[in-house]
Amino acid sequence: MASSSPDLLFGLRNKFHIGAYQAAINNSDVPDLSTDEAIERDSLVYRSYIALGSYQLVIDEVDSSAPTALQAVKLLAIYLSGNKESAISSLREWLSDAAIGNNPVLRLVAGIIYMHEQDYNEALKHTNAGGTMELLALNVQIYIKMHRSDYAEKQLKLMQQIDEDHTLTQLANAWFNLAVGGSKIQEAYLIYQDFSEKYQTTGMILNGKAVCCMHMGRFDEAETLLLEALNKDAKDPETLANLVVCSLHVGKSASRYLSQLKLSHPDHVLIKRVSSAEDSFDRAVQTIA
Repeated sequence: MASSSPDLLFGLRNKFHIGAYQAAINNSDVPDLSTDEAIERDSLVYRSYIALGSYQLVIDEVDSSAPTALQAVKLLAIYLSGNKESAISSLREWLSDAAIGNNPVLRLVAGIIYMHEQDYNEALKHTNAGGTMELLALNVQIYIKMHRSDYAEKQLKLMQQIDEDHTLTQLANAWFNLAVGGSKIQEAYLIYQDFSEKYQTTGMILNGKAVCCMHMGRFDEAETLLLEALNKDAKDPETLANLVVCSLHVGKSASRYLSQLKLSHPDHVLIKRVSSAEDSFDRAVQTIA
């Protein structure tokens, strides 16, 4: 596609990146797409369904004749639906296949899955070469998880060189600023504030602003933002996890949010930490007894 051609998927891509998943699905009927653009459109729509928890829909609709990008997205749905071993086995097989192993969506899905597995080095094997803004943004996330903000900053600078105003560049900048902390928190807050003024307010944007507020000690403001996010999606794990932390700081009970999180997302890192702490406490009590 020539650079002078209009980017027909700009709006759809943007909705996906800011977490407006239902809006992305509702506005996916874009006319006059090329074959490659249609594949990208379908990929974004199926990833939106995955983000909304509709794994089975994706698994059912993407058949074995679908392009590699869509097969990769289906693999992510299989993994997130709980069939992890099967998904990782297929992923390894496909990544070793010279014909499809370098597909950017397959590499992206590999990065996402291995990041979920907390196998960051394996994730970087497939994402570190970059090639798309999404892969670069994922690299920023992975390096932040590894507490390597120096490497995260290098990836961010690559994104800024390509397109400083890109939504993913702005998001990655906010993630980086939050990771660095200090005076950078206010800069991250302003990025999310700009998003909330330009686009429809999503749970992702509200959580971003709320986390910034908590870092700055503004817990009452954070709570207001998180309750607004909860109204949009009562089962969103990040909203519930952030409400647990925020409630403790404002002196309110967090047990209801913790129970909701445990029911809807038993594998969430916060639930695992709480369970681990409870186990340690129980062991300590037994030792004393």
